[in-house]
Amino acid sequence: MGHHDAELILIAGVLLAAGIVGALLADRVRVPSLLLFLGLGMLAGSEGIGGIDFNDNELARTLGTIALVLIIFEGGLTAGWSEIRPVLGTAASLATIGTAVTAVIAGLAAKLIFDLSTLEGMLVGAAIAATDSAAIFAVLRRSTLEKRLARSLEGESGMNDPVALLLVIGFIEWIQQPGYGIADMAGLLVLKLGLGAAIGYAVGRLAVLALDRVRLPGEGIYPVATIAIAGLAYGLAEIAHGSGFLAVYLTALALGSARIPARRTVVAFHQGLGWVAQISLFILLGLLVFPSSLDEVAPEALALSAVLILLARPVAAVVATLFAPLNMKERLMLGWAGLRGATPIWLATFPVVAGIGAGEELFAIVFFVVVSSTLVQGASFEPLAKRLGLTTDEPALPRRLLESGRIRRMGGDVVAYRLPPGAAAAGHPVRDLELPREALVNVIVRDGDALPPRGSTELREGDELHILIRSERRDEVEALTKRWAHGPLGREAPPPLPRRGAPQVFTVRPAPGGGQLGEEIDGIPIVRVMRDRSDRGAYLVALADGRFAVTGAGLIAIGGRRALADWCVRRAEHQDADATARAWWQEVTGALIARG
Repeated sequence: MGHHDAELILIAGVLLAAGIVGALLADRVRVPSLLLFLGLGMLAGSEGIGGIDFNDNELARTLGTIALVLIIFEGGLTAGWSEIRPVLGTAASLATIGTAVTAVIAGLAAKLIFDLSTLEGMLVGAAIAATDSAAIFAVLRRSTLEKRLARSLEGESGMNDPVALLLVIGFIEWIQQPGYGIADMAGLLVLKLGLGAAIGYAVGRLAVLALDRVRLPGEGIYPVATIAIAGLAYGLAEIAHGSGFLAVYLTALALGSARIPARRTVVAFHQGLGWVAQISLFILLGLLVFPSSLDEVAPEALALSAVLILLARPVAAVVATLFAPLNMKERLMLGWAGLRGATPIWLATFPVVAGIGAGEELFAIVFFVVVSSTLVQGASFEPLAKRLGLTTDEPALPRRLLESGRIRRMGGDVVAYRLPPGAAAAGHPVRDLELPREALVNVIVRDGDALPPRGSTELREGDELHILIRSERRDEVEALTKRWAHGPLGREAPPPLPRRGAPQVFTVRPAPGGGQLGEEIDGIPIVRVMRDRSDRGAYLVALADGRFAVTGAGLIAIGGRRALADWCVRRAEHQDADATARAWWQEVTGALIARG
């Protein structure tokens, strides 16, 4: 290997290492890391201390396409359909209608501010209309924005890249071909988005089926398979004249929701690859910029950035969400959160490569707008969300501690939930969480230590519960988390009846048919369900008059704690009791004795 090759590898290693340092620094100072990556590229460029002379826009566009495919695929893979589906309408509307409205308003502003032709102005507007997946993910990872809004922004950033790309291509065609028009652009959008969606859906379904049925030699080869899937989705869609980016995102969403083997390995690999793609892309685009060219457009670009932040994006967000179940504060937050990043700068290379006369000036304008708008919006994102009352006690994009491919293949899942300050569940035992039979708290992380819980383990604020569940019950468990945070837990206690002065009468009789538990027994309200085996019609409950009731084996017994416990002992010792019934009576006996 020659010295030249070694020098290139050394430079690449130094730049990636510097990017990692930049990411750590950005996290500390609460500034989007992409700005530091871009600055690093400019510093390494021909007008910086690095002296690297790079001005190949066509190569930058090709490498940028590869990087964006990897970034978009990672975003869809870590989200999955289960997260995006509830906000699909809002995300899709922002990605299509919102992007188009932003492009028109920003394009008209660019025409007036820079004295461009209408089509050149629209070209600038189309480029800066797209939000950036990497920028959105970076901000949301350390945000506590409401999950519904966070997922809407995440979905939009994954779906609006193809829309902005098609607008840029359409306006370039319009400039170069006078006979081209709005009808041609509309047809191009419909055709490419439709084909991209269809191919993405088909490739996603086939990929899930193939990974489920074909057992590869080892876990390490599964990331190779998913990279191949991403390449197939993009390539097939583009060859068929569809949207490759949309196909990649939909394919990744399908894989993100599926029970694919070696899931943790695949996700961890693509997260690392996504970081490499982000750092490399931003540095590469930074190398393309000549700082001296920014001085010429700075004042006007600041004005365009202000129009984009304060007018174009907010108006577009309101228009795109007119029929969404959102209030004005939520629409305002969506309007402010349209962060730009590598995508608009990458799109700005298209007019340069196409030989548009003002291509170099348009690139400088877009670059400056991206940097200034992202600096303002990125730094103010979380403070604005808090001021609008749109934050929670949970991360906007919570990550599971464990999600095993083997568990998922068997129909299970592992999810995590942290009890926020003031949680209603704090001080209650684990059994009061009222989890369904198909769910189990298998570990509690408290102050950095893992605790194996019992039903009697008392919960505390800040506890992180890791719950093993059947996949189909996940929505039910996630709905329960609201009650764990805000209450109420268990049945609402009715006004207590006077305690019986005389000895509590003990009765046994056949249980009513159906095996369902009502709100009361013999006219006495049920205060608390102490044990629940609804799959067998068996319950242990406390009544408002101080007595207890237990059902099982077609019987219902009502009485005082001691009398009921003695009866359960006899039932467990009965010669007709099978192992399941015996276990139930022993469990009830233990609960009654412990309560005493």
